[in-house]
Amino acid sequence: MENSDQYKILVTGGAGFIGSNLCEYFLGLDHKVICLDNFSTGHRHNLKNFIENPNFKLIEGDIRNIADCALAVEGVDYVLHQAALGSVPRSINDPITSNEVNVSGFLNMLVASRDAKIKRFVYAASSSTYGDSEGLPKVEEVIGKPLSPYAITKYVNELYAEIFSRTYGLETIGLRYFNVFGRKQDPNGAYAAVIPKFVMQFMNYESPVINGDGNYSRDFTYIDNVIQMNKLAITNQNPDSINTVYNTAFGDRNTLNDLVGYLKKYLTEYDPKIADVEVIYGASRAGDIPHSLASINKAKKMLGYNPKYSLQEGLKEAVKWYWDNLK
Repeated sequence: MENSDQYKILVTGGAGFIGSNLCEYFLGLDHKVICLDNFSTGHRHNLKNFIENPNFKLIEGDIRNIADCALAVEGVDYVLHQAALGSVPRSINDPITSNEVNVSGFLNMLVASRDAKIKRFVYAASSSTYGDSEGLPKVEEVIGKPLSPYAITKYVNELYAEIFSRTYGLETIGLRYFNVFGRKQDPNGAYAAVIPKFVMQFMNYESPVINGDGNYSRDFTYIDNVIQMNKLAITNQNPDSINTVYNTAFGDRNTLNDLVGYLKKYLTEYDPKIADVEVIYGASRAGDIPHSLASINKAKKMLGYNPKYSLQEGLKEAVKWYWDNLK
C-alpha cells in the first residue's frame, strides 16, 4: 500500500476516539475512508474535521446487524475494526451487551469481510487478554485467565480471527492495545478513561480519585503510536507477519502516581492553581490487572514498529489538545 495508490479503508467505530484518529490519518494520505458507527460511544464532533471530505463516507449502522456490515465492506480493500464496547467495569455491569457487540458484532464483521474478499482484516485486540498472567513484560504467546467479561470478549476475537485465517484464508492481524490515550478521547461518562477524566477534573479544580494506592502500573500508549501500528498492519507484505497478534504499546510502564504527577506538572503550565489540587485515593477496582508492560519486540521485528511517543511526550500533546478544545 503505497501512498500513491488510493485504497478504500473501512474503519468500524470510526466516530470513536481511536477510530476517528485513524479516519483522519488515512484521509490525509488521500485514501478513501468509510466509517461505520452507531454512535453509542462515538461522537459526531470527532468527525467534524473531515465530514465534508469527498473521500469520506459515513454509514450509520450497527455491527450487530449483519446487513449493515455487508453494506459497509462493499468494495473495501482493508478493514480496521475498532468498534467495540470498551471498559472492564461496563462489562461487569452488563456482560450481555458487551458480548453482543464485542463477540457477535466481531463475528458479523469477519463474515462480511470474508464474503467481500477484502485484502486484510486488522482489529483492535486488548492487553486485558493477558488476564492473571503475572510475568512482565507481556509477550504475545503467554497469556493467563481473563479477569473480566470484557477480557473474555477480546480473547474470543483473537480465537475467531485465527479460525477465519485458517479456515477461509482471510488475512487477519490483531493489535493488543495497551492503555491508549490522546486527542479526542472522551473525558465524560461513567466509563471515561483515566487520563482524559483526570485532565478534566484538574482543569475544574476537582480532586481525581485513584483506585488503590496509585502503585498499579500501565504501559500508557499515545494515539500516534497506535496509528503507526495500524498503518504497518495494513502495509506489511511479509507473509510471516500476518494471521497473528501484536502488542501495541510503547514498551515502558508508569504508575498511576507517576501519571498524576506528570498531568499536574503539564497542566500547571497552563493554570498555576492546578498545582494545589489534591489527589484522593479510593478502593481498588474489580477486574483490574495490577501491572501491565508490553514487550514490543515482535512488532519491531515483524512489522518494523518504532513508537515515537513516550508517556510524557504523549501527555504534553494530549494536555495541549484538551486545553485548546475543552477549556
